[in-house]
Amino acid sequence: MTDILLTAGGASGFGNIGVMILYVVAIIGFFYFISVRPQKKEQQRLQAMLDSMEVGDYVVTKSGFYGVVIDISDDMVIVEFGSNKNCRIPMRKAAIAEIEKAESSKDA
Repeated sequence: MTDILLTAGGASGFGNIGVMILYVVAIIGFFYFISVRPQKKEQQRLQAMLDSMEVGDYVVTKSGFYGVVIDISDDMVIVEFGSNKNCRIPMRKAAIAEIEKAESSKDA
């Protein structure tokens, strides 16, 4: 009689471990779709935006300054700030938060 109970208990114990592993995998998958995947999509969108940047585009830096792109190199950009055209600052492309294309701003 005790052999039957031990065998049944062992089988249900294995089933509980399987269910626990399934829960852990489901939780890891949930966190992947909630945190990691959206962050990767945002990085891809930002990289595509920076790759499409051209001379003459209007930009907003992450610090909130508005300017016009004067020159572009591999990872650096020269941005002209202000209306007097004397303030030209080199900065990294990663410092650009938003880009407005020059064609769309001329139409407005």
